[in-house]
Amino acid sequence: MSNSARPGFPPLTLSTLWTMILAGCVSTVAFDYFGQSLSPMLGYANLAPIPLANNIVSVLTGEGYRPAAHLLHYLAGVIAYPVGWMWIVQPLGRRFVPWLHWLPLSILYGAALWVLALYILAHLIAGNPPFLNFTGITWVALAGHVLFAVVTAAIVRWRQG
Repeated sequence: MSNSARPGFPPLTLSTLWTMILAGCVSTVAFDYFGQSLSPMLGYANLAPIPLANNIVSVLTGEGYRPAAHLLHYLAGVIAYPVGWMWIVQPLGRRFVPWLHWLPLSILYGAALWVLALYILAHLIAGNPPFLNFTGITWVALAGHVLFAVVTAAIVRWRQG
């Protein structure tokens, strides 16, 4: 049975950690490229993950600090979000909906990341309006988070064989 067909959590090995970091790096680049290059070039909103992360830093520490905001953005993209896929969503999917292909599951994960980013982080923690008032940036963020999750899942699937 291949690793991708096994239920449960992936083993904590160097290969698994490399998969997580590779998926996180490529997915973060895809997210940033889409949200800060392609979307504005097509006439849509420009994503601003660093200012949002800086709002969170400001709430947590009393003042903004852009280097910490960059760190927060990249830690989320390179580590936290791939961990969510590899050690939470993928194992739960295998256990409860084993018939569901990884692609729709990853799209659902991207939508969940969008809720995390624009409702929990941006609204509940940073004090912005819920989902940033459903403006243009809201929908670009949805597409960006779904893209992130799909790229992450595709790389994990490829690496797990």
